[in-house]
Amino acid sequence: MNVERQRSASRNRNHHWYENGQSAFAGELLELFHGIDALFLSWAGECDAAEYAFPTFLPAASLAKLDYFRSFPHLVTFPVTLDADEDNLSRFAEGEPMDQSGAVNLARLAPVCDVLTPAACYHFYPLFKGDVLDGPRYVTTRATCFRREAEYVPLERQWSFSMREIVCLGTAAEVTAFLDGYRRRISAFFDEIGLGIEWKEATDPFFNAPKNPKYLMQKLDPVKTEMVFQDRLAIGSINFHRNYFGEAFEITRAKEATFSGCVAFGIERWIHAWLTQFGHDAKHWPKLP
Repeated sequence: MNVERQRSASRNRNHHWYENGQSAFAGELLELFHGIDALFLSWAGECDAAEYAFPTFLPAASLAKLDYFRSFPHLVTFPVTLDADEDNLSRFAEGEPMDQSGAVNLARLAPVCDVLTPAACYHFYPLFKGDVLDGPRYVTTRATCFRREAEYVPLERQWSFSMREIVCLGTAAEVTAFLDGYRRRISAFFDEIGLGIEWKEATDPFFNAPKNPKYLMQKLDPVKTEMVFQDRLAIGSINFHRNYFGEAFEITRAKEATFSGCVAFGIERWIHAWLTQFGHDAKHWPKLP
């Protein structure tokens, strides 16, 4: 871990960093968190996106339809519980529940049927399963997302983090127009406030990427473009899913599997870019809605 980056990110008294890869905010930084998300909500309002609030868990069966567990086994986090058998619980309670390293000595587990949300938009597709759209559908949500990483860096790379997404489901032309429009809108904002961002083609972080056909397909025909700060940190992305989710969840538009695309923002990463670019004194920050 880059110690200097960690010290810089954590020096604000309104930010508390947990070594397991999570952040807590208070005061001006919490206001900044809400202000940045309010900006994203205002952009979602430009296409009249309906806002949803979802639970923390997703059914594992929904992600299995997307082959998620073969594509991203290194990132997934599961909620687990102990098998409710009384003998099993007694053995756990009467033994040594925790070892000296701080790890829990788990007894036999109940079946794991859920996943902690890895990306905000994944909730929409099973919710809309079987829908027949009579026009483009615009939706938005903010979720606490979970992705296990090899290392964690405050605000930049976290186990749990906040993601706001704006999503369009429709025809290929409708989704493409949606994504192009938001790229122009976001670029104009970066220019307006002087936040140095470059747009760069990228791929999803597949497991064993060189042998994964989905990774190879994305290299040949890019569908992800990231907003990159300081030539190294993606603070958001624009993603064209083609009709992948429409086919998986039987969502149709104009008698065909619907296409979809999303604009995704990592709020903690935006805070990092904001503090790096404009400093820790709120008096010098650009105004937010």
